[in-house]
Amino acid sequence: LRPVRKNKYDNDDYIWMGHILNGMSDTLFDMYQNSGSAKELWEKLEARYMMKGATSKKFLFSRFNKYKMVDSRHAMEQMHELEHILNNYKQHNMHMDEIIIVSLTTNKLPLSLKDFEISLKHCKEYISLEQLGNHLCLEEEYHKEDNTKELSIQEKVDVMEKGTYQISP
Repeated sequence: LRPVRKNKYDNDDYIWMGHILNGMSDTLFDMYQNSGSAKELWEKLEARYMMKGATSKKFLFSRFNKYKMVDSRHAMEQMHELEHILNNYKQHNMHMDEIIIVSLTTNKLPLSLKDFEISLKHCKEYISLEQLGNHLCLEEEYHKEDNTKELSIQEKVDVMEKGTYQISP
């Protein structure tokens, strides 16, 4: 019986090692492919990338705290990045009240959404992070429509200033 168990263990270890290595970039694969076992590989990766303790929590808090949305990127894309950071909070058993998260997130909105930020702060009812995302998505669509209308109006003004009085549809 012993040889059968040993072979099964070796086979399982080989399969798990392959699964772990398969999910890595080429650079990481090259660094870790010579690990002795799947368990050893996992422990190396955990020690290197799964920072434990206060240091990783400080890093996560700092990442969320310093994050600032910019006008040059889609607001929803940036909202998803913030949600990813907040999901890392859960993985490290860090808890923050959702009211505080929503308030801090509204402070991170880009300058183009300043009016939206102010309206959210004056809103008397509580909104969840999910609702904030929904409102942000709608607000971003309104801004796109407004910008399109402004460009269209500006094009008509440019045509009139040049002395061409054609009415464009």
